[in-house]
Amino acid sequence: MTALPPLDQLVGTTVTHRRYVPYSHAHYAGNLVDGAYSLAAFGDVATEMCIRTDGDEGLFASYSDVQFRAAVRAGDCLEIEARIVRAGTRSREMDFEVRVVARGTSEGAGALESSASLLDPPIVATTARGVVVVPART
Repeated sequence: MTALPPLDQLVGTTVTHRRYVPYSHAHYAGNLVDGAYSLAAFGDVATEMCIRTDGDEGLFASYSDVQFRAAVRAGDCLEIEARIVRAGTRSREMDFEVRVVARGTSEGAGALESSASLLDPPIVATTARGVVVVPART
């Protein structure tokens, strides 16, 4: 097992996941995906963060300042990031962001149904701050 990083070095630690949003997750017209999809993604990236920093999956305690800033659609490729902004004895406060880095572009002259393109810059779709708790270090 790898040694855990010291508490005073956790702030600024970042974990990033990427995933494709399957069409089976579309709930609304226009292939829109509900906001819970982003929150579940935040939970996944927070779990990896806790494993990396504390050797434990941790438990989510709270979210604050959740903002749904742009649509997430089936067929999007997402980048989900967690960054530690405060590290207490048993708590880790993190900023979260979901960015759409690629999106289907099947509309327009000559476009195939499977056409897609990278977005530069990515679209920031969801942001939040959250707190997770981990076991006390021994």
